[in-house]
Amino acid sequence: MPLHRMYRVTTFVPPDHLDSLLEGVMREVPLTYAPYDHSAWWSAVGVEQFRPLPGSAPTVGKPGQVERVPTVRLEFAIPRDLALLARVLSRGFVPNHPWQEPVIFVGDSLATASHLASA
Repeated sequence: MPLHRMYRVTTFVPPDHLDSLLEGVMREVPLTYAPYDHSAWWSAVGVEQFRPLPGSAPTVGKPGQVERVPTVRLEFAIPRDLALLARVLSRGFVPNHPWQEPVIFVGDSLATASHLASA
């Protein structure tokens, strides 16, 4: 089975913002994986903890106060293309995520998908 290089993007997002975040990302890339599109994976609801530092503008809570909020872990795969990644993050992701500074992990991965369509 051939392996294909791709980016795996992972974040944590409140469940009530999941759909709008996915819609924003899919305006930039169809999230094609093998013969499917709209491909994404998310976990059951968990907890995200953070403490806004002085000078921050948190969506939830106040600077200096520890916050715990329900979130899901969202992952999706895109073709390994830096320009596409930059567009997905700047246009599709950041404007549609509720946090001032969302946690975004980008990993260079190998996938067994029969193809990963280019945007």
